[in-house]
Amino acid sequence: MSRKVRSASAFSLAATLGVILLETDGSSALAKATVYPSLVEAPVEAATTISPTAADSDSAPVEGKTSPKFVSTPVVQPLPALADPDPVAAGMPRDASSLAELVAEQDLPGALDKQLNCLAGAIYFEAKGEPLAGQLAVGRVVVARAESGRFPSSYCGVVYQPSQFSFVRGGRMPSINQASTAWQKAKKLAVIAHENAWTSKAEGALFFHARYVSPRWKNRLTRLAQIDNHVFYR
Repeated sequence: MSRKVRSASAFSLAATLGVILLETDGSSALAKATVYPSLVEAPVEAATTISPTAADSDSAPVEGKTSPKFVSTPVVQPLPALADPDPVAAGMPRDASSLAELVAEQDLPGALDKQLNCLAGAIYFEAKGEPLAGQLAVGRVVVARAESGRFPSSYCGVVYQPSQFSFVRGGRMPSINQASTAWQKAKKLAVIAHENAWTSKAEGALFFHARYVSPRWKNRLTRLAQIDNHVFYR
């Protein structure tokens, strides 16, 4: 073998041994980095919190510092103002300054149904010659009895209950002069009493009697008011 060939072989052998030594002496990562650079990951930097304002600016965030948290504020739009409802259309009491004004404003009902007719009849026969407050109080007693659970649950049942109203005779109501002013007022007051559109001076009363009589049962009850010719109790 010639000297040149032996030198070339020796050089190749030395190079091969060098590569083997690099693989075994802890420097293999460097060799891999040289041959396969894509396998080496870049170092992970510290996390940085960026506020919405900083994200939109040109300045870079500062590591190690936390930006203020973004707090959203809800936007509340005011509701449009609603018009005040019509108290009459809504079924609420009219804004009358007196019972007389309320009666004057009350629409005159035509043909009353059976129950309102019984209520108006009680007002008419018991108190047609009394002031409006007395007539309303009588009507409210009939309404209160029907709602109390202690008496019949209808106006006619209350009026025709035996031994309760002196004008009822033989289970019947006397004839009514339907063309009279007293009957027109009684019908209006029946509607007002039924709707509780005006507070009676004897509100809550379940009993009454004429002031010229003195029934024994009155001593067991609480007296509420005397309105003209009637005294009211509960």
